[in-house]
Amino acid sequence: MTESGPKVASSEFLMCLAVPGRVLRIESLQSHMMENPIATLVLGLGNLVHSDDGVGVHAIQRLQSDLLVPLGVVLMDGGTQGLSLLPHISGFQRLLVIDAVDAGQPPGTLIRLEGDAVEKFPGKASVHQLGFADLMIALKLLGESPEEVIVIGMQPQSTDWSVELTAPVRQSLDQLLAVVIAQLETWAKTPEVR
Repeated sequence: MTESGPKVASSEFLMCLAVPGRVLRIESLQSHMMENPIATLVLGLGNLVHSDDGVGVHAIQRLQSDLLVPLGVVLMDGGTQGLSLLPHISGFQRLLVIDAVDAGQPPGTLIRLEGDAVEKFPGKASVHQLGFADLMIALKLLGESPEEVIVIGMQPQSTDWSVELTAPVRQSLDQLLAVVIAQLETWAKTPEVR
């Protein structure tokens, strides 16, 4: 663990642990978790060069400097890694996923999925739905499924080549972050589920 500049884990994933007033970068999250059990992971999915598809990663980047993120929450930029994320997310009790979700709603609309809705994710609702669904199945098969999984999605306007979010998604990002913070605060007040 280091408090100096950003460090990227050798696995190419950026993981951060929220601590009041600062963010600690963790090179080896698994060894850190053995010494300090952590219940909650916020996983941002998306591709930063496909416009609104990158909303999950943009959200993680914003949360890294948000002092409202409760103590001990791990923030992870999962990009488009799919099953490669498995060793990095197993062992958490709660998983909150942020991603672009195409539900046929107006651009910028927030979509919340939890419980059975996550398991019955219809069709290709998320650009990363196949990889995310495979990840959830693999965790279940290994007996390492989080007790709670919530997906906070946002309806994209465009997933064409661009490094910029479209106006409706950019304008709804603060609302998405407020929903994420509210959920994290609720979990922080709730005893661990295991």
